[in-house]
Amino acid sequence: RMRTQNLLERVQEHYAIGEEAILGLTFEWTDDDPVPDEDLLRSLREEIARLGPVNLLALEEYEEKSTRLRFLEEQKEDLRRASASLQETIEKINRTAHFLFMETFEQVRAHFRDTIRTVFDGGEGDLVLTNPEDPLETDIEILVKPRGKRIDTLTQLSSGERALTAIALLFSIYLVKPSPFCVFDEVDAPLDDANIRRFVNLLQEFKDRTQFIVITHNKLTMEAADRLYGVTMEEE
Repeated sequence: RMRTQNLLERVQEHYAIGEEAILGLTFEWTDDDPVPDEDLLRSLREEIARLGPVNLLALEEYEEKSTRLRFLEEQKEDLRRASASLQETIEKINRTAHFLFMETFEQVRAHFRDTIRTVFDGGEGDLVLTNPEDPLETDIEILVKPRGKRIDTLTQLSSGERALTAIALLFSIYLVKPSPFCVFDEVDAPLDDANIRRFVNLLQEFKDRTQFIVITHNKLTMEAADRLYGVTMEEE
C-alpha cells in the first residue's frame, strides 16, 4: 500500500494526473518489454531536468498577456478607423475648400479687373495663380499695367500707384461680400493729387451701396466728402 501510494504521488507530481485518472487507465499488454532500457531512461530524465522547474503561473501570465494583446489590437483597429475617417474628412474639406477658393478667387479677379480700370483710368490688371494645379498652396501674382506704362513688376510702380493697387485689391475682395460700412484710415496718405482724384472716383462709384468713413488729412478727399467731422486735441 505504501509503495502504491508513493507511486501515485510520483505520477501526480511528474505528470499532473489525478488518482482517479490513473486508476482509470487501461493498458494493452504485449509480449514486448514495455520498460525502456536504463540508458534511454537516464537520457530522458536528464532532458526533463534540463527543462528546469515548471512555471505554475505560466497559464495565468499567458491569459494576462493575451488580454493585454487583445486590448492593444482593439486600440490599433480604433486608431486605423480613426485615421481613415480623418483622411476622408481632410479630403472632403480640401475638396470643399478648393471649390470655395476657386469660386471666390474668380469673383475677386473679375472685380479687380474692373476696379483697376476705374483706378487707373483705363489701365489693366489681373490676378494669376502661380500653380493652378494646387490652388490651396499656390501663390497669387498681382499684375497691373497703368495706362501708358509698360512694367514687369509691382516695384516699378510709384508709391501712389502701389497704394492704389492695394486699394483696388481691397475693394475687389470687399465687393465679394460687402458690408454697410467701410472705414479707411489715411489710405490716401501716399497719393498725389492725380491719384487722390482716382481714389475719390472709386469711392463715388461704390458709395450708393456702402457708407465710407475716411480718416484723412488730404484736402481733396475732404472736398469730396458728404459730411465732415473735425477731431482736435484740447491739450497736448
